[in-house]
Amino acid sequence: MSCNTETQIDIQGHRGCRGLLPENSLPAFEKAIELGVSTLELDIAITKDNEVVVSHEPYMNNKICLDPSGDEIPDSLGMAYNLYKMSHGEIKQFDCGSKFHPSYPKQEKLKTYKPLLSEVFDLVKAKNSDVRFNIEIKSEPNYYGIYTPQPAAYVKIVLDEINTHKMFDRVNLQSFDIKILSEVRKQSPKMKIALLVDEDEDIWNKISKLDVVKLPEIISPYYKLLDSIKVRNLQAENFEVIPWTINKEEDMKQMISWKVDGIITDYPDQLIELLSE
Repeated sequence: MSCNTETQIDIQGHRGCRGLLPENSLPAFEKAIELGVSTLELDIAITKDNEVVVSHEPYMNNKICLDPSGDEIPDSLGMAYNLYKMSHGEIKQFDCGSKFHPSYPKQEKLKTYKPLLSEVFDLVKAKNSDVRFNIEIKSEPNYYGIYTPQPAAYVKIVLDEINTHKMFDRVNLQSFDIKILSEVRKQSPKMKIALLVDEDEDIWNKISKLDVVKLPEIISPYYKLLDSIKVRNLQAENFEVIPWTINKEEDMKQMISWKVDGIITDYPDQLIELLSE
């Protein structure tokens, strides 16, 4: 069973540090590194040229992005700008940092774009940082062949990118999509993987549905699915437990008291301050 202490908790900056700077942007990742996170959590999609782009959705989310003219994207076009049908040059024309985010009123606003994963790797190398990466492969069955490649092709593109940049030992791949995790296990048995569990799912039931030779090293559930007994039982089965997304101090303290292995948060500055106390 895990016997970590508070100081060993994996501090994961969610989408960089979404509470402080625009999500999944180079400025957010740079800030998270400067704050002292141990892991950058980020999401990826694929462009029409099979480049790996950092984005929570495989389309331009009109809640956070403005069109190339700086105008609002109407709800009727909410999923129309399909990243899988766009080059990264086209994607970069959209401003995904200037728009006010009602859930994160203290988020600093600046004009920024969705970077390539390679740009994030280059940033980390330039900062001479030993930070790790928790990369979520955004995928669901109704996206296959439309917003994303088919699972086998998708996973190969991502693994090739990681290996090209010699980041294999610093990455784990996570997904809600069990077909994606099965493909990762098949194509790269030594890659560390995390099973994401949504708020309307049952942790053990989802684990039982996995079609893999070797179970994931990490279970990452919505934090309200956990209690002290579930954490202890999961760790007794040799799973690391890294819940998402914990933004309130009282919830952080509770997770620490339950001895989770890591915490994913939009406010890594708050978590770091709490742990330092």
